[in-house]
Amino acid sequence: MDPITTAFVTALAIPMAKDVIKDGYEALKKALKNKFGDESDVVNAVEQLEKKPDSEGRKAILQEEIENAKIYNDPQMVKLAEELLKQIEPEEPAAASKFKTEFQGEVKGAQIGDGNTQENTFS
Repeated sequence: MDPITTAFVTALAIPMAKDVIKDGYEALKKALKNKFGDESDVVNAVEQLEKKPDSEGRKAILQEEIENAKIYNDPQMVKLAEELLKQIEPEEPAAASKFKTEFQGEVKGAQIGDGNTQENTFS
C-alpha cells in the first residue's frame, strides 16, 4: 500500500483524540481537495472510507484512485502522508499491546504472542 493510502487508513483506524493527528489528517485531505477538487474521485474515495473505515473494499477503492491519479509521485502529498504517519506511530504500540506479562520468580523460557510454538529442554 502506498504511503498516502496507508496514512488515511491508519489515521481512520485510531481515535483522533490528538489534535496533531487531526491536523495532519485534515492537511492531507485539504491538499487532495486543492489539487483534484472537492468532487474528484480520490476525494470521494476518502470520504467514503471515512464513513466505513473498516471496509476493505473502500480501502481498495482509495488505493486504486490514488494509483490512477499517480498521487504518490507528488512530493508534497507524500511528505504530508509521511508526517501524518510519524504522528500516528507513537500511538500504535500502546494500542496494539494486548498482552500484559509479569514474571514472578525464575523464568527459564517464555514466549509471548498468538499462535507461537516453543520447545524447551532443560537439564
